[in-house]
Amino acid sequence: MDNYRDENKTEEKDHEVISVKENHQQEPHSARHVMSDETKRKRGLGWFRPLLGGVIGGSLVLGIYTFTPLGDHDASETTKQISTQQQTESLSAKNTAAKSSKSQNSSSASTTADSDKISNMVEDISPAIVGITNLQAQSNSSNSLFGSDSSGSSNGEDTESGSGSGVIFKKDNGKAYIITNNHVVEGASSLKVSLYDGTELTAKLVGSDSLTDLAVLEISDKHVTKVANFGNSSDLRTGESVIAIGDPLGKDLSRTVTQGIVSGVDRTVSMSTSAGETNINVIQTDAAINPGNSGGPLLNTDGKIVGINSMKISEDDVEGIGFAIPSNDVKPIAEELLSKGEIERPYIGVSMLDLAQVPQTYQEGTLGLFGKQLNKGVYIREVASGSPAADAGLKAEDIIISVKGKETDTGSELRNILYKDAKVGDTVEVKILRNGKEMTKKVKLDQKEETTS
Repeated sequence: MDNYRDENKTEEKDHEVISVKENHQQEPHSARHVMSDETKRKRGLGWFRPLLGGVIGGSLVLGIYTFTPLGDHDASETTKQISTQQQTESLSAKNTAAKSSKSQNSSSASTTADSDKISNMVEDISPAIVGITNLQAQSNSSNSLFGSDSSGSSNGEDTESGSGSGVIFKKDNGKAYIITNNHVVEGASSLKVSLYDGTELTAKLVGSDSLTDLAVLEISDKHVTKVANFGNSSDLRTGESVIAIGDPLGKDLSRTVTQGIVSGVDRTVSMSTSAGETNINVIQTDAAINPGNSGGPLLNTDGKIVGINSMKISEDDVEGIGFAIPSNDVKPIAEELLSKGEIERPYIGVSMLDLAQVPQTYQEGTLGLFGKQLNKGVYIREVASGSPAADAGLKAEDIIISVKGKETDTGSELRNILYKDAKVGDTVEVKILRNGKEMTKKVKLDQKEETTS
């Protein structure tokens, strides 16, 4: 605003100077000779006015110049400020770049450390991983002139029927013990185990359990240098890194290592076994599990067994869905198989069928069921003589609808309740429907294994 005012004053003064000159030049010649004293005085100052106007104008202009940013002093300060700002920005950029570089280096170092940890763990635990070959006697069938002879007689030679993986979890008294899947060893005439160093040994089946799909094998510990330990599967979290090691597709790809994460915990999947359909608790993972990986360990980054790889969903439109039996379920089964050779389970003594498989006309006409009673429960086809069921008064064509207060819509649910929530010697309440009427029976469970299911 001050600059604006000074410029206006300058213009006024300049205008005044110009006006004075113009007025002086326009005076008539006739007046020159009759000037008064005042006129003379004014004319005497006429030469000074332009000079005074010029001086004042020059001073004002100089004053404006001095206080504008174009002055030498302000220009120097501005240059210094710009220079300082550039230096600050440069230093800030260097610091940012240094921090970014440090962060990247830290991240890279962390990734390298994690990779090294896993590699070291794999190297350490690999000697405890084994390959298993299932050998079965083959029937001898031959063709004759009049047709095919399919007598089914054995030719005395065992041939490879399948293969899988396992992990050594114990050494004791010159023996080493391997945990694997039941389906890897089921039906075998003999079993071969391939060790880390290529040594091949004959294995003995200590015990197996089809309902949990687990089995324990025994070999000499002469060539065994490493034993794996069980971890706590209850500590697993979704997203945690896990590693699977096994022999996918056989010996040619032995001890293949795949890495993934825990995709889910406490999953329940239905599984068909030689003892019938059952539900099994599993860990879900996206670590690649292929045929031949069955029975191998699922490991945490510390090299502890957190699961035994058991199955995968194998469909064209499904990828990365595999399952492992949690170590906390595996360990007690392995110990019982070691001590008893089998899993003792409560025996009720009935042969059964899911009610949903019985024709509805039969349910309504013969069994006397109606409304919500239809298609839910377990139909008793037969009761074994002298069994806990017979002693409790259960009869053929009764419908079991709950055991221990838990609904039993299917035979697999009934087995799971008996095998997981009850033990030999327990007395359990069994609710049934008989001719459409609900009643409760008390059954004392025996230790005899169920042979009809």
